[in-house]
Amino acid sequence: MAIIVNLDVMMAKRKISSGDLANKIGITPANLSILKNQKAKAVRFSTLNDICQALSCQPGDILEYREDDPEEEKKN
Repeated sequence: MAIIVNLDVMMAKRKISSGDLANKIGITPANLSILKNQKAKAVRFSTLNDICQALSCQPGDILEYREDDPEEEKKN
């Protein structure tokens, strides 16, 4: 996947737990886990907005684009 979610890194920098962040932004811990663990297929802008507000960060602090590695794709 070319979009990397660095939410766990930002949470560590802000010293906030998954449960606390989930409560702050109003989503379930399970849905936050899906996002943190690169399992999400999409994220609502309203959720991204709430995360950025809660963590005092920018979307680019959480989301990163990396080109797919052609060698890695051959293995799959």
